[in-house]
Amino acid sequence: MQEPTDLSNTFGADRVDEHERERRIRRVFEAVAQRYDLMNDLMSLGIHRRWKRRLVALAAPRAGQNIVDLAGGTGDVAALMAGPDRRITVVDPSLAMMQAGKARGLVHVAWLQGSAERLPLADASVDTLTIAFGIRNVTRIEVALAEALRVLHPGGRFLCLEFSKPAPWLRPFYDAFSRLVIPRLGAWVARVPEAYVYLIESIRRFPDQQSFQRLIEQAGFVDTGFTNLSFGIASIHVGTRPNVVDMKVVK
Repeated sequence: MQEPTDLSNTFGADRVDEHERERRIRRVFEAVAQRYDLMNDLMSLGIHRRWKRRLVALAAPRAGQNIVDLAGGTGDVAALMAGPDRRITVVDPSLAMMQAGKARGLVHVAWLQGSAERLPLADASVDTLTIAFGIRNVTRIEVALAEALRVLHPGGRFLCLEFSKPAPWLRPFYDAFSRLVIPRLGAWVARVPEAYVYLIESIRRFPDQQSFQRLIEQAGFVDTGFTNLSFGIASIHVGTRPNVVDMKVVK
């Protein structure tokens, strides 16, 4: 049996520089990469797959498009968008996560290592950029949003699926489940309970729906909005890079 991975140093002092935090987050995903998809199924009772299909339906991938799935990990969202008539690229900082995805033999999917704050992509080169359950793990959300805006074509769309703040009546049950059940699942299935403690804390610290929408607008996106899923446990946020005329107005 595999020994539990020691991540005790990953969750030390609150005040660490951004590069150190980025390294620690990468260690989390390297530790859980091989069982990440299974854990997602168990943690969400399989509902995350329905949420991701909703994200892809809103993205509406089309022939000829250049689509990037940022923080795409094992490629489950990219696989839903892939096709021989379009280019789908997973961009993720974790080689371990992408290697787990490559082992699944996905077709029509390209893989590129890179972080959300420093996308290895040219300006205005992407038609659609999606990110599912990854934005809360970046070191600086405002920089990641600025990078997303930079790489999109004018008129290009940004779609973000992320955990959010559930309806008030649901919060006590959701908090109890996340505090008591998920770390135990992490210990049992992924054998890395500390990693799932981190993941739950990152969910709790993430802005609520309205606050995150304001961050997207402040980054320069227009036509923003969000759709709650499962009573607000998760939300899909959308935004569009303005065309040249609109960008002059925004400035």
